[in-house]
Amino acid sequence: MLKAVILIGGPLKGTRFRPLSLDIPKPLFPVAGLPMIQHHIEACADVPNLKEILILGYYPSSELSQFVAEMMQEYKVNIRYLQEFTALGTAGGIYHFRDQIRSGNPKAFFVLNGDVCADFPLAEMLEFHQQTGSSSLMTMMATEATRQQSLHYGCIVQDKDTHAVQHYVEKPSTFVSTLINCGVYICSVELFHHISAVFNTRQQNYYNDGVGSGMEAAVIHLEKDILMPLAGTGKVFAMQTNTWWSQLKTAGSTIYANRHFLELFRTRHRERLVLNGDRGDSEMCRIIGDVHIHPTATVHRSATLGPNVSVGPGCVIGPGVRIRESIVLAGANISDHSLVLHSIVGRDSQVGQWTRVEGTPCDPNPNKPFAKMDNPPLFNSDGRLNPSITILGCSVTVPSEVILLNSIVLPYKELTRSFKNEIIL
Repeated sequence: MLKAVILIGGPLKGTRFRPLSLDIPKPLFPVAGLPMIQHHIEACADVPNLKEILILGYYPSSELSQFVAEMMQEYKVNIRYLQEFTALGTAGGIYHFRDQIRSGNPKAFFVLNGDVCADFPLAEMLEFHQQTGSSSLMTMMATEATRQQSLHYGCIVQDKDTHAVQHYVEKPSTFVSTLINCGVYICSVELFHHISAVFNTRQQNYYNDGVGSGMEAAVIHLEKDILMPLAGTGKVFAMQTNTWWSQLKTAGSTIYANRHFLELFRTRHRERLVLNGDRGDSEMCRIIGDVHIHPTATVHRSATLGPNVSVGPGCVIGPGVRIRESIVLAGANISDHSLVLHSIVGRDSQVGQWTRVEGTPCDPNPNKPFAKMDNPPLFNSDGRLNPSITILGCSVTVPSEVILLNSIVLPYKELTRSFKNEIIL
């Protein structure tokens, strides 16, 4: 029997994801038509003999209860949300809820960071983990990055024959390896002995020396406090994957993730994509590439969508509209002959006629092998806004015949003119 744990953090995290996370928890933001962590749940539900999925975070349980109930109904697997009393770190939450994870005596459990997106090869990871032997405590998914980008991730040095992790450094200051940690693990339950040792040592130091607070002893990070000491002991292994993987740290990264999840639907869930002629040739808009349109959305037959577009429930897309590389969220209305490129249109937002909403893609460099998506800061060293995708928060109104370029509009704003490279507060 197997279990899975999905780590989603809380409302104080994910600040780089704003304004998209101002009206909806980041883990529930729709990417390719599905809430972000539904992709994780779907991958876990496909693993044979996986009986329970535990979602760990410190969002109020009221914000996820309906979602959890819907996921249990759809995937026919037991799913529970366990709310932490405060931010406990990637291993602290696992240790706090160790009894719930160990109940039923699972052979192993998956741990997935909620802010990564990938073609999750969980069945292959399970097989790899079983082949490493009974002494293995953990197998982590790893992938290649460029030499420069590797400094922003956990870097792995592994034995090329046994794949045992010999050295691990989280976000090193100098180059260590181009093999990086993907934030997806499969762990044996014996791992709790090592987390317990870290917790008890910290508690003892607090009682003996009075340094820090008792609360700080509960904050344990899987990467720094567990992985780094275990590296070189022959108990941690790395399974390298060449399939797609990326982080979802910023709003701009959702456009990149949307593209790849839509591509995965081609082979796994073709019914989620709209093809030319799906709704009858007479009423169907023109579709280019991979496009997801919610069944309740209304799209005029003269509109052109794609490639890599997701249209949410209740949206209205008017005549002559062109949308490419964008996400249109629930209830948005895009009026006649408007153009939306590399943008996210927020919930219940209104875009007027003959309006251009355009952003700048921040995709990985296609000329560099293994390049990952950069997550640049909002502002550059000159204090200017870095070019990125355009984002409309929820219930934003954009008038007709204006241009909105590389800008971020916070919720409930009513624009009156064109903007370029600005944040509209």
